[in-house]
Amino acid sequence: MKEPNSENNIIKATNISFYYNKKIVLKEISVEIPECSIFAVVGPSGQGKTTFLKIFNRLWETIPYARLEGEVNIRLNGKWINIYEKSVSLPFLRRSVGMIFQTPNPLPMSIFKNVAFPLKLSGYKDKLLIEKKVEDVLKKVYLWNEVKNRLVDDARSLSGGQQQRLCIARALIFEPEILLMDEPTSFLDAKSGRIIETLLLSLKDRCTILLISHSMEQVKRIADLTMELSII
Repeated sequence: MKEPNSENNIIKATNISFYYNKKIVLKEISVEIPECSIFAVVGPSGQGKTTFLKIFNRLWETIPYARLEGEVNIRLNGKWINIYEKSVSLPFLRRSVGMIFQTPNPLPMSIFKNVAFPLKLSGYKDKLLIEKKVEDVLKKVYLWNEVKNRLVDDARSLSGGQQQRLCIARALIFEPEILLMDEPTSFLDAKSGRIIETLLLSLKDRCTILLISHSMEQVKRIADLTMELSII
């Protein structure tokens, strides 16, 4: 496979079209996304923004009668791969390309176990290493000082903004190179939303963020590049 030309890009999608049954949702989209940037996706509701995000971690593949055309290449661990090749490991892809949803989705377990869960699922057994990784990632999302004395509490007892930061911490535990974020502040109050924005700006020096947002003010504040999905 011929590698994409730009040394600064981490994603190259070419002639992407997406169908639900016979309905076309995305039509012939080509885009290159630079690494360590916040790339905002905007446009009217119902124009396939969430679907667009899901093509980068293949999360759409369980949807009946859905179909993708085109090619998606991502540079992971310094190597370009076509993520739809049969040889690509989905667990590897989804550890490298994390996703955060509109509504926080903490698991029904403690704060600590929520963040450690991906590590346990992947077979990590070293308790000290797990504790260190959990503490480090909670510090990255500005949550450690708020929860360090209540790590055994049910994660669902946290506020909405704290829950969203917890979910971001859980996604960051494997140090993904890309984060897909589907309106991560849409259900938060203004103060919590600004904390998330500050967090995203602090993260982009170590990962690339694809962000869906309906707030053009938010896009102006934090996005490096913007793509509008228009009505087909």
